[in-house]
Amino acid sequence: MPRLWDETIEAHRREVRDAVLDSTAALVAERGLRSVTMSQIAEETGIGRGTLYKYFSGVEAILVAWHERQVGGHLECLSEIADQAGDARERLEAVLEAYALIAHESRGHRDTGLVTLLHRGEHVAVAQDELIKMIRDLLTEATEAGDLRDDVASDELASYCVHALAAASSLESRAAVRRLVTITLAGLHPAT
Repeated sequence: MPRLWDETIEAHRREVRDAVLDSTAALVAERGLRSVTMSQIAEETGIGRGTLYKYFSGVEAILVAWHERQVGGHLECLSEIADQAGDARERLEAVLEAYALIAHESRGHRDTGLVTLLHRGEHVAVAQDELIKMIRDLLTEATEAGDLRDDVASDELASYCVHALAAASSLESRAAVRRLVTITLAGLHPAT
C-alpha cells in the first residue's frame, strides 16, 4: 500500500477512535455509567456496532481509553509548564498550581463506580509516577539553587505535594485551590 494511503487510514482510525471516546464520555456524563450501551455509543458516534467492536470490547474499555487520553493530556500540559523559561521555583509553583486546578476540575466526577473503574488502571499509577518525577526534578533544581528546603529528600517532598494537592478535588472554589497551593508551597521553604 502506498504510504499516503497508510497515513490516511491511520488518520481515519484516530478520528473514529476519538469520536467514540468523546461520544462515550458525553453519554456517561448524561446518563450514568450503567445506562450506556454499545448500541447507543455506535449510534451517537455514527458508526455501526460491528465497527465499534473492532475498536473496543465494551463500554468500560472505551472509558478506560478515554481516561488514558485525558491523563496523557494533563501530563503533557504539566510537562510543557515545567519546561517553560524561568527559574525552577517559578516553574515548580506553576506546575503545582496547574496540577491542583486539574484535580479541582475533576471534582464533577462524583460517580464512585466510574471513578473506581477509571482509577484502577495501570495508566493511573504510571502517570502518578511521571508526575512525581517531574515535581521531584523541579524540587531538586530549586533546592540546588538554594530556593527550597534541603532537609527533606526531593522524592519525599514530591510525594507530599502530589498527595496534598489531590485534596483540591474536594474544594469548592478556585480561590480555595490557590490557598491550598500556597500552603503546600509554604511547606517547601526552608525552616526559619
